Amino acid sequence: MEIEKFSYDNKIVKNFAYATIIWGIIGMLVGLTIATQLAWPDFYNDYLPLSWLSFGRLRPLHTNAVIFAFVGNGIFMGIYYSLQRLLKTRMWSDKLSNINFWGWQFIIVCAVITLPLGITSGKEYAELEWWIDILITILWVVFGFNMFATILIRRVKHMYVAIWFFIATFVTVAILHIFNSFALPISFMKSYSWYAGVQDALVQWWYGHNAVAFFLTTPYLGLMYYFVPKAANRPVYSYRLSIIHFWALIFLYIWAGPHHLLYTSLPDWAQTLGVVFSVMLIAPSWGGMLNGLLTLRGAWDRVRDDVMLKFMVVALTCYGMVTFEGPLLSLKSVNTLSHFTDWTIAHVHVGGLGWNAMFTFGMLYWLFPRMFKTKLYSKKLANQHFWIATLGVILYAVPMYIAGFVQGLMWQDFNADGTLVNGEFLDTVVALKPYYMLRSLGGLLFIIGACMMFYNLIKTAKSGQLVANEEAEAVNMRNAVAKVEGKHFWHRSIEKKPIRFLIVTLIVVAIGGAVEIIPTMIVKSNVPTIEQVKPYTALELEGRDLYIREGCYNCHSQMVRPLRFETARYGEYSKSGEFVYDHPFQWGSKRTGPDLAREGSKKLRKNNKWHYEHLIRPKDVSQGSLMPAYPWMNENDLDLSYIEKKIRAMQTLGVPYPEGFDMEAKAAAQEQAETIAADIAQSIFDNLPDEQKKSYDVEKKTAELKTKEIVAIIAYLQRLGRDIESVSEDAQETDEIE
Repeated sequence: MEIEKFSYDNKIVKNFAYATIIWGIIGMLVGLTIATQLAWPDFYNDYLPLSWLSFGRLRPLHTNAVIFAFVGNGIFMGIYYSLQRLLKTRMWSDKLSNINFWGWQFIIVCAVITLPLGITSGKEYAELEWWIDILITILWVVFGFNMFATILIRRVKHMYVAIWFFIATFVTVAILHIFNSFALPISFMKSYSWYAGVQDALVQWWYGHNAVAFFLTTPYLGLMYYFVPKAANRPVYSYRLSIIHFWALIFLYIWAGPHHLLYTSLPDWAQTLGVVFSVMLIAPSWGGMLNGLLTLRGAWDRVRDDVMLKFMVVALTCYGMVTFEGPLLSLKSVNTLSHFTDWTIAHVHVGGLGWNAMFTFGMLYWLFPRMFKTKLYSKKLANQHFWIATLGVILYAVPMYIAGFVQGLMWQDFNADGTLVNGEFLDTVVALKPYYMLRSLGGLLFIIGACMMFYNLIKTAKSGQLVANEEAEAVNMRNAVAKVEGKHFWHRSIEKKPIRFLIVTLIVVAIGGAVEIIPTMIVKSNVPTIEQVKPYTALELEGRDLYIREGCYNCHSQMVRPLRFETARYGEYSKSGEFVYDHPFQWGSKRTGPDLAREGSKKLRKNNKWHYEHLIRPKDVSQGSLMPAYPWMNENDLDLSYIEKKIRAMQTLGVPYPEGFDMEAKAAAQEQAETIAADIAQSIFDNLPDEQKKSYDVEKKTAELKTKEIVAIIAYLQRLGRDIESVSEDAQETDEIE
């Protein structure tokens, strides 16, 4: 057969490589900023009380920057490099490759601008607003089309295992993103989730868990199957194990999302499915890890000398730790302790820093010398980076594990008389500060290592010259008829049929999602309604939107689990019918502050003045609090210009507001705002010293307050838990009558 000459596109790989490094450092710096906000909160409240710098707004920026900017660009970098070489062909379209690159950077810039401004959908890992979601969908299709077109013009017959994982990534991320992003826009910068309450929680964590699975895991496993054998100069340990690893992983992973919602209002059958499949996940996960590590058999001497392999080995080890810990955390007995604590933070960062970042660093050290046809500028500097990064992961994770254990055990500690030992939530907050300081040090070390790598790679690039179009040649074997001797392995037939492979993958990953989500959507008994639960008033709805804008869900949950230590602290456990009007749900995943599901109930209710002062000066009101101050909410005018559209949107989504209420909503909101403002103003007056009362004008203060955002969020906080409290009171009255 005739040898065909062609070239590989290294320019696109270089672009994604630089983007990976730059966004990685930026994302980590944002993470370090929010870590120091918890370690030294007084500094930010006293010297930097800026709305766009508050924890609730920066935390989503950190997660999106690390996941989609750092890891996302790393995925594209690795795929564009490995895919061309595995298929023995250039990418189908250089133009589509460049659209993919510049479009993805534009999306990241949109996130960098909108999230600190509080423009968010309020759904973890999916905070970007509706129009950015559409852009993501378009760019993902561009990437997928270019990838599949390249596969179809390949010069090899069978698709290597890495490509299987790339296909699964494209298919599944597309499904997850589209279904979780269904929303009803009311303006360019605001929309409401199409789902509510329990259904929204299930769809969100079906997406959230599998964003980790199919964005942070499957593409990196594909890259592992390419880069580890290349660096070790050895074949993959077991071809058959890779088959089992792939199909078992993509089938089981998609079912595991409900393990994020154990002991919540999600139906028990869905929680049980999540637990069962999470436990089973350990088998394919460890199968993949072992397949990678055993590929290095006989080549361990090279690990000592090759810094790329060092990063890869640590990455695979961290992957093994995380995929053992994930099933462990899905057990209800363990989840009781771990959920809502810093244990989860430690878990995800061992994955993010130890697995994704360390593997990305290894790829970068592999790629730069080869793309620029030169030697690595400094092996010594690279080795120093390895040890600093490894120490950074340890110093980050270990304090967070300890903090999680301390937090969970303190919450559950009872006195002999049945009362809580740590009745005040602040007791646990104060106990965790030393661990937050150590976590910040670990994060700082990790960033220093990344900057060292950037310097090293820049010097490497300058010492060589980019081979933008790398010449290559190969025999076109795609349509060659091979003589088969002996027994033909069944999987070979699907490996040479990319469209068939795509369809089978789609079916395998869709089964789990369909079985869990569809019944919850269509079977009403899964979410029984509660008659006393009413829609939010117009002002409360505005306050809820402000709560979401400020990212309060990042620190406060709204889900009281049916566990003794939670009901003793917060009151009646949460029911699924409470959340039928919540678009989106606000159950949260971390308690840096106390749960707010019953904040307006008789047991936990504070007066309006307390909330007013707590939002402006939280550390004066609650000594030892980590909560950021929100002085701007006392200065910003309450914008009710969209309230009519918001009410109509809620009606479209099934919220039973009376017909014509949209036209009355603004006046109703202003009336409720005046009532709350008058109460705050009078309470301030009553608590003033006699000499200051003469100069204080209650009516003037009321007129000033009723037009500010702070009144709306107070209205929302005071509403939480009130409906379900009335259900309990009705039940008590019925029992007394009987």
